Amino acid sequence: MATGTQIGSKIAWDDTVLPFQLDLSGIRGRVARLDGVLDQVLSQHRYPPAIEALVAECALLTALIGQTIKLRWKLSLQIRGNGAARLIATDYYGPTAEGEPARIRAYASYDADRVSQTDDPFSLIGEGYFAVMLDQGEGMLPYQGFTPIAGGSLRSCAETYFAQSEQIPTRFALSFGKSHEPGREAGWRAGGIMLQHMPQTGGVAAAEGSGEGGLLTHADILSGAPAEDWNRANHLLDTVETLELIGPNVAPTELLVRLFHEEEPRVFDAQPLRFGCSCSEEKVRNTLSIYSQKDIAHMTTPEGRVTADCQFCGAHYEMDPATLGFEGTAAASATGNDG
Repeated sequence: MATGTQIGSKIAWDDTVLPFQLDLSGIRGRVARLDGVLDQVLSQHRYPPAIEALVAECALLTALIGQTIKLRWKLSLQIRGNGAARLIATDYYGPTAEGEPARIRAYASYDADRVSQTDDPFSLIGEGYFAVMLDQGEGMLPYQGFTPIAGGSLRSCAETYFAQSEQIPTRFALSFGKSHEPGREAGWRAGGIMLQHMPQTGGVAAAEGSGEGGLLTHADILSGAPAEDWNRANHLLDTVETLELIGPNVAPTELLVRLFHEEEPRVFDAQPLRFGCSCSEEKVRNTLSIYSQKDIAHMTTPEGRVTADCQFCGAHYEMDPATLGFEGTAAASATGNDG
């Protein structure tokens, strides 16, 4: 993780994901740069530093993974464990129209009494699972894929997921942390590269993997020339430096040429990314519509209101209990405050 980095002025690549392809190797990839987006995600809460690091890593992974899918609505990552960090959750919403930005949000649930100052935030998760969930909207069946927490980092969990669930060799190089610019407050900045080998036709991965706990790795999926191409690209990625990943002085296009010029890199249109939440008063009301007035009464505050707060963005909603539930009859008079 990069910390205390001196940065210059912001550049056009901030808060974007750039797709690319290595034509010589049959490998596709993404370069992500997060600046204001990550600051907005983390500023919604006052997380301890170790929890901030987990959320930052998960948000960066989500930005990279979300852009690889033809998304009609939402991709989500969830990390659940039995440690101090109980849940890390992120959502990536695909663009609603051509040229529009994608949106991302994230939050963490944790046991504050068990969070310690540690150089290894991943250890706070404990045992659990890494989940990828895809919801393409109304009329489409949602997809869920799970792999166990393993490998020593969220990056490794994501690589294992793609090997195990999709049988697609995948590699991430990530860097994130607080950056310091002269005359300005410290702010979060992150950058990463994702490599994926093109899906193989006719190949079948080994039933028992060579990874931790018998999980699959790229070595169980690729062989021959494809394996050589994959190993060569990964050796090149190993030379990437922290400041190259997070920018801002090296543009993603320049970085790709520096790392992979012999692999014939080809870039496509960059996807802008923004912080965004899908919460609304209407959704809160729909959630409460299954309850009776007796149930609603138990949720009502001494001031005579039913309140709800969004875990992702902090929006606060106050509603008249008489308008809620399947027995609600009064006209809605609630207000939602994006506090």
